[in-house]
Amino acid sequence: MRKPAGIFDRAWEWEELARFAQDVRPGPALGIVSGRRRQGKSVLLHALAQAAGGFYYEAIEGGAAEILADLGAKLAVRVGAPAPFSFSSTAEALSALARVGAGGRPATVVVDEFPAWATADPAAASLVRNLLGPGAGLGPQTRTRLVLCGSAVGFMGGLLGGQSPLRGRASLELVVRPFDFRTARRFWGIRDRRLAVQVLAVVGGTPAYRREFVSGDAPRGAKDFDEWVCRTALNPARPLFREARYLLAEDPAIGDRGLYHAVLGAIAAGESTSARIAGRLGRPATALAHPLNVLVDAGFVAREQDAFHERRVHHEITEPLVAFHHAVLRPAWSELEHPGRARSVWRQARPTFDARVLGPAFEALCRTWSRDFAACGTFGGTVRSVRRGLVPDAGERRTHELDVVVLGEGDRVLAVGEAKWGEPVGLGAVERLERILGLLAARGREVRGARVACFGGAGFTRELARAAKARNVLLVDLDRLYGGD
Repeated sequence: MRKPAGIFDRAWEWEELARFAQDVRPGPALGIVSGRRRQGKSVLLHALAQAAGGFYYEAIEGGAAEILADLGAKLAVRVGAPAPFSFSSTAEALSALARVGAGGRPATVVVDEFPAWATADPAAASLVRNLLGPGAGLGPQTRTRLVLCGSAVGFMGGLLGGQSPLRGRASLELVVRPFDFRTARRFWGIRDRRLAVQVLAVVGGTPAYRREFVSGDAPRGAKDFDEWVCRTALNPARPLFREARYLLAEDPAIGDRGLYHAVLGAIAAGESTSARIAGRLGRPATALAHPLNVLVDAGFVAREQDAFHERRVHHEITEPLVAFHHAVLRPAWSELEHPGRARSVWRQARPTFDARVLGPAFEALCRTWSRDFAACGTFGGTVRSVRRGLVPDAGERRTHELDVVVLGEGDRVLAVGEAKWGEPVGLGAVERLERILGLLAARGREVRGARVACFGGAGFTRELARAAKARNVLLVDLDRLYGGD
């Protein structure tokens, strides 16, 4: 089952889906596919159903009766029935879907936007479980490969966890994620690596943001980046302009959107811990536990333990467009809604973008490279995790923030690193990192052989370049980030 030529990348996802669809074992099987919106899940699954000769259905928003009528009409067309099927219940509809695979050969049935159906009929998940059980009476010759898909990440994750009726029932659990930074560069067709980072900081690795949301409009070069931002992300006539707002509005778990936007705004402003987020909003930290949990479950925020403090957790916005919205768009929203204001707003907002959006995006990119692309010998050991870290310094009466902390077996420190976007990294950064290693050693951390790593979006000073080898400093520039290990 070959991946259609029109689907960019996604080779691993297609292989897993095809393996599930072609599984010849007797009896029905369940697959769960999830991921944030605009990642191409529906394109993949529609192509899968076509390639497998199966059936694809996208549940509509509405009541249970509307969904059943819509499904009945579309399933009738698929099987060539003379009239639409009339289903009186979700159980009856699911039974009809299961019979698509009653011919002894595997048959793929996709129910996309399953959360809409489950909202209309809360018993839907339990009825799917019943369909998979021995009491359904389908028999071993029914080889239906049922795929449930949805963009409500928290809901879909809950289908297989805790006390969910589908826990332990799925043989496929696939999360379709945004493209990584290297794949995103190829997808946008950008040769200039510095430009690629800037575009990534605005739209991330979401495929739809190039195709549907900006109609294929990519920056024509480094000098076109500012104009590109003005004619796409800051243009009220383009869907990209309101997308971040819609993303939150579309998630059923998010109620008080004002509060959630405020939390995201605090994180976009650089506050990463619960205490600092709460302080910025003038609320107790306990009051933000629930909204932070919801944002994490929904996939808008990632929660990461500090490299050196078990009880300290850092929060990071996972969708760059959401960070861009809160740092740049939201403060100037009313002005940007008037045509012709984009350039003046962007001139004023560009320093904020560089500091609050582009800089953190580059730091996250460096952590991704260290975790996913660096060779086994780059850090002198097997990388187990890459995090941020805070290290108190009583001598200087300050706390050092580390952009990159590479940990190996037993939480041994393999490397500490600084990522700097706007100006060349100098020898001062190396001296600071070496001091931090000394502080960590004094606190009992295993740092023998640990490397100092400098990530330079604008390169390195001549002084640092000359001293790097003698001081065992790892220099990682844009060429290495995008093409090396």
